Amino acid sequence: MQSHFAAAPKRIDPQRKAQLEEKIRSQLEQHNAVIIAHYYTAPEIQALAEATGGCVSDSLEMARFGRDHPAQTLLVAGVRFMGETAKILTPHKRVLMPTLEATCSLDEGCPIDEFAAFCDAHADREVVVYANTSAAVKARADWVVTSSIALDLAEHLAEQDKKILWAPDRHLGDYVRRESGADILVWDGACIVHEEFKAKGILDLKRVHPDAAVLAHPESPASVLELADHVGSTTQIIEAAAHLPNEKFIVATDQGIFYQLQKTAPDKTFLIAPTAGEGATCRSCANCPWMAMNELELLAEVLDKPQGREIVVDPVLGERAMQPLDRMLQFAQSLGTGVVGRA
Repeated sequence: MQSHFAAAPKRIDPQRKAQLEEKIRSQLEQHNAVIIAHYYTAPEIQALAEATGGCVSDSLEMARFGRDHPAQTLLVAGVRFMGETAKILTPHKRVLMPTLEATCSLDEGCPIDEFAAFCDAHADREVVVYANTSAAVKARADWVVTSSIALDLAEHLAEQDKKILWAPDRHLGDYVRRESGADILVWDGACIVHEEFKAKGILDLKRVHPDAAVLAHPESPASVLELADHVGSTTQIIEAAAHLPNEKFIVATDQGIFYQLQKTAPDKTFLIAPTAGEGATCRSCANCPWMAMNELELLAEVLDKPQGREIVVDPVLGERAMQPLDRMLQFAQSLGTGVVGRA
């Protein structure tokens, strides 16, 4: 098994790592807390969440796990919209994060004032927003959606002759529009990680590894998705790696997923899709800089020093945001999907 990362992950001294992990374990028990981590966080964060009875998954499943878990404090290792979603689903619980500065380019690129005006200007459209948005944007929507059910939902709405206003990721919106044929007006947003993947780089890598299958997240550009053997959410990418017959995979999503890929298919080889090529800036190098802010050192501080780390959502806003979230969860259940994919 091999893995090829765009950049070496931040290393921590093994002795210090063991000390921090022991401290966190003790704190979780003392505070009746559980860790809920995203697939894109560092391997040591994911491993600790699993080892302590927590959850490692995509964004909505993180929130659902927190809702159903008996712990009264949720320690969310991810980015801020994930903490907000957890709080919306469990307003009676305390939701903490290692740092509230961990945000998302999709969330940041869709401010509520501008988005509300955009919706008002196209009032004839059903408003569908991606999970990677603020509580305020979710509250303005008719539906919240994740990448694993985005296509199903678009087809469902198209069957009812409904026109769709989609936000914020333009690549995911364009992919759903192409695949579903639905009438979709797309907000102009993008993920700084997935937008950096380059078709030329993948083709170059395929020449060296012609037997490798390409797995891509639909937040990637259309030119990348056209080369993919499988397009799907983080959960669906992991499942595809396990079930496809290929022994090698080129993976076009955040490199944090490699921890789960290697666990799921330890005998297979995973190569990170290149971000190099004409126009590349390598702002992310296949690693979300905000996900990387979830460090063991900070995680060990949260429960002792929660000030400035607690997610707060206005109750009225939370109730409004809960409506499209509930609608999405019910739709996912009607599809028979056990897991709602990420973001």
